[in-house]
Amino acid sequence: MRDLYQRLSLPPKASPRQIRRAVDTCPNRALQQDADAVLTVAEHRDSYDALHATVSDISRLRARLGLSHGAHWQGSVANDFACPPDDAVGQNAALMGRVSQAATHYNRWQRLRGPWLITAAIITAACMGFAGGLALCLRLGAL
Repeated sequence: MRDLYQRLSLPPKASPRQIRRAVDTCPNRALQQDADAVLTVAEHRDSYDALHATVSDISRLRARLGLSHGAHWQGSVANDFACPPDDAVGQNAALMGRVSQAATHYNRWQRLRGPWLITAAIITAACMGFAGGLALCLRLGAL
């Protein structure tokens, strides 16, 4: 399917007057006949616009997924609705990035937990022993 709006350099919301002017000045006879039959008749244009919107949505989805036509399709009618690949990060990619970051932090904690936990237990026990001994000395000295 050809994108008649693109081929005639018209926006999809073009007025009937703009369409008539573009069709009349079109140098390609076959394109002129197609555009005249499709875009100048109200019912045909409504059907074409609905199909145009659907194909445009599919094209945006393909671009979002990084799918594009091969080199042999470039410049062809099949490439009329092609969009450049979308470099925006999708929700799935963003979620996977956050999960990966959380897993990295968890693995780092697991790796360091053993030595730090033992060190913290020894320091806590030493501080409690020192505090208990100091309290005992003070209590015995006070008696």
